[in-house]
Amino acid sequence: MCDYSLMSVASRPAKVGDELVSTRFSKTPTRGFAAVGEPEVAVCLLPGTELVFEKEVEFEWRLAFLSTRKVKQTVARFRHVNEDNPYEHHDALEFADGRIVLLTQLSEGQVAHVLQLPADPHMEKLASEPAATRALVD
Repeated sequence: MCDYSLMSVASRPAKVGDELVSTRFSKTPTRGFAAVGEPEVAVCLLPGTELVFEKEVEFEWRLAFLSTRKVKQTVARFRHVNEDNPYEHHDALEFADGRIVLLTQLSEGQVAHVLQLPADPHMEKLASEPAATRALVD
């Protein structure tokens, strides 16, 4: 499922092997993933989906005009955060060091590949619930 802020954008579920690009969608200030060659279609990830980026991941720290930061990693697992608040962004990436970055913070134009979908989406959701209390990256 895609973030609530992408409800007005055409979407499709992710597939293993998809080549995705971080994108700012027209008619919305939100960023997410689109498949390469399908810039107007949001690709929705299930919690537990694993991605590998072509380069270290860049994201905007707090306010976009302040600075861009890098996560010195290329592999991430998609997860949901802030689920208790329906008007906050939920789509995020969690890295091996525990850092969590909202998809809407990703710098545009980064390419990632879908490595693996969760084996059982219901079990993945249960496994990720205790970690939902961790703070997001500033």
